[in-house]
Amino acid sequence: MSKIKPSKGAPYARILGVGGYRPTRVVPNEVILEKIDSSDEWIRSRSGIATRHWASPEETVAAMSVEASGKAIADAGITPAQIGAVIVSTVSHFKQTPAVATEIADKIGAGKPAAFDISAGCAGFGYGLTLAKGMIVEGSAEYVLVIGVERLSDLTDLEDRATAFLFGDGAGAVVVGPSAEPHIGPTVWGSEGDKSETIKQTVPWNDFRVGDVSQLPVNEHGELKFPAITQEGQAVFRWAVFEMAKVAQQALDAAGITADDLDVFIPHQANMRIIDSMVKTLKLPEHVTVARDVETTGNTSAASIPLAMERLLATGKAKSGDTALVIGFGAGLVYAATVVTLP
Repeated sequence: MSKIKPSKGAPYARILGVGGYRPTRVVPNEVILEKIDSSDEWIRSRSGIATRHWASPEETVAAMSVEASGKAIADAGITPAQIGAVIVSTVSHFKQTPAVATEIADKIGAGKPAAFDISAGCAGFGYGLTLAKGMIVEGSAEYVLVIGVERLSDLTDLEDRATAFLFGDGAGAVVVGPSAEPHIGPTVWGSEGDKSETIKQTVPWNDFRVGDVSQLPVNEHGELKFPAITQEGQAVFRWAVFEMAKVAQQALDAAGITADDLDVFIPHQANMRIIDSMVKTLKLPEHVTVARDVETTGNTSAASIPLAMERLLATGKAKSGDTALVIGFGAGLVYAATVVTLP
């Protein structure tokens, strides 16, 4: 017989508050077209993106996260000192260590919470949300701050016609806390590592320290290019449209609801065509509000779902208590989907 005392937490968890931060600089497609042979019409038709936000030097991963977190904590009606854990999903914090979560926790005045970063690409928010739910039910934290944040403008090759127009910067955060009723459904998540080459960083960091620099990519002036995110667009599109619609349906089934029970659909804001195709495949009723934040925010990877959630609530297109299906998918390839009640 075990001598270990069983853990005791809340019976369930829910999202209590949400906050977002978008950098002040708005970048239209015309700026992107300065370095690629394309057109505004082509970019809009392929992605649905008209503008995106790019961060200034002062709008760091930590600074944007602090702004979004402050709003989420206020929205949840708690104090920073009540935060027991901080989870940050990002692929664009360039310090290998320490985790940026520790810096954020200190700057928001959270005391001494558990704090760590995760790298799950565009599925990162779903991964963080699932971890937060487990902490609360297990009893290791009462309130958990989950942040998705990216400065993807730092990892964008502006000369790459396939990806230059896709990415934006920003931070989204939610506070997850205890609940007497289930408000976060079972997570359907996973990975397909055999497809890891379809979305990847162009050059490993260590190639800049060792190896033959003549093999590294250069720009039109012969200067070394900084590592960037690249992808096989058609392969990613097919996978997202056909396979992720199945995952979304599995999340509905796991939550014990149908598409008719939904009020809101918040997919990862990767591409408008992917979003529209998923809506069609899932046969979502017309009454379901669909997040299409990608048009003015671009693809912000881990930040895209909480940013889209915050905007829907702020504009009144969604309301507190609505039932929402959220799904993130991206580099790995990884994915995570669940049904939540909006804060």
